[in-house]
Amino acid sequence: MRLAPIVLAGLVACGKGKENQNPDDFAAMQVRGEHVMGVDQYTSAHVFEDLPDGGRIVLDDNTADSTAIATIRAHMRDIAVAFRAGDFSKPFEVHAQTVPGTDVMRARSAAISYEPIDRVWGAQVRIKSTDPVAIAAIHQFLAFQRDAHQAPEHEHQ
Repeated sequence: MRLAPIVLAGLVACGKGKENQNPDDFAAMQVRGEHVMGVDQYTSAHVFEDLPDGGRIVLDDNTADSTAIATIRAHMRDIAVAFRAGDFSKPFEVHAQTVPGTDVMRARSAAISYEPIDRVWGAQVRIKSTDPVAIAAIHQFLAFQRDAHQAPEHEHQ
């Protein structure tokens, strides 16, 4: 199901849910995110969902722009390949810091799978593991992302 574009875009643009985050820092992260991901951060929507065996990262375009959707899909395939290789440089570039959980995810890369999956409005990366330490690191990574991007944990159905 597609995220509610107007509501979610408004929440992201207004910075709701993260009252202690400096608006200038959030805006700078959005600019870095657009540079790294290739899509407008204010017209796209992230979801970072914890699941019992790992989680998923969802990125959808809210404007039904076929170019943006293709860019999102390419980005999600790229990060799946990079993460599988233990390369977390893209999240570092977006957040201008090491993202929590990535050191363990890199160290346990053989125990984690990353599957890119196309969606109608974008794509997702499904992250799975049977290793409890890896799963805890995945959840730490997703929680940081959720907080920094002011994103929901679950899709609105």
